[in-house]
Amino acid sequence: MAVYTEVTDADLTLFLGDYELGRVLALKGIAEGVENSNFLLHVDAGYFILTLYEKRVEEENLPFFLGLMEHLATHGLNCPQPVRNRFGGALGRIKGRPAAIVTFLEGIWRNHPDAKSCASLGEALGKLHLAGADFAGSRSNALGLNAWPALFDEVRGRANEVRPGLAELIEKELIFLAAAWPAGLPRGVIHADLFPDNVLFLEDKLSGLIDFYFACTDDLAYDLAICLNAWCFEADCSFNAAKAKAFFAAYERIRALRPEEVEALPILARGAALRFALTRLVDWLNVPEGALVHPKDPLEYVRKLQFHQSAGGARELGLRQ
Repeated sequence: MAVYTEVTDADLTLFLGDYELGRVLALKGIAEGVENSNFLLHVDAGYFILTLYEKRVEEENLPFFLGLMEHLATHGLNCPQPVRNRFGGALGRIKGRPAAIVTFLEGIWRNHPDAKSCASLGEALGKLHLAGADFAGSRSNALGLNAWPALFDEVRGRANEVRPGLAELIEKELIFLAAAWPAGLPRGVIHADLFPDNVLFLEDKLSGLIDFYFACTDDLAYDLAICLNAWCFEADCSFNAAKAKAFFAAYERIRALRPEEVEALPILARGAALRFALTRLVDWLNVPEGALVHPKDPLEYVRKLQFHQSAGGARELGLRQ
């Protein structure tokens, strides 16, 4: 979440004219995240999130994202629900950008998740993958393996400003992953961005999953690789095997991994680390002037990538073999 586009009182009044939410009591920009412009909207009807879709979110994909959240809710997952206007639509426009209102979920995300939190994540992710199996929508991963060379081309000439030798490291990893990427793994709907700030807790209970705007159809094990990188490293980028074991064990209590998925996870983890290093690098070098946004450090994911490059097999990542 972030704020790239400011919303004036006139903008909001015009947009909310199609809704039956009552008076506007407050609107506050949310600085966390890097993709869309997000606001906490307080109206007579309660609290909601107003999102203006920007950057990597294509308007044609919005029905997939919003429909998926509605579908998952029918399967017992607590995730934001689109608020439909008086005409039955879930989308409008503000300043030429597609915009939507979704329900506000109570909870706080864990900046330093422990092994118990990782287990809760694993269980929720397993349920998400099972619930998505009968979702009618499909969307290719716009930030998958085939997109990474183009992302690198955006920053190739400036990568070494962030760290000397970074361009060469990325180029070599792209070549390796293009040759080593696994094929034929079980596929389905994945969240693709289930970082700690997209998972909410009330006390010790996981209370909701948010921010489905990278969701797509891809290898289910790739979703685990993304979570492994996001949840199972410490602040100094050291790997925490206890967290990883708790995460995988809880996931497998819901959905057992196939042997080929276990074997593929070390490569998928390298790819997931590179994907976020690249998108963070693009964002780090291209922050719009005046935007209320805090770009995330790409070197965090470079360090995680280097861990995976030197690691052994799946057992070293906390997986059974």
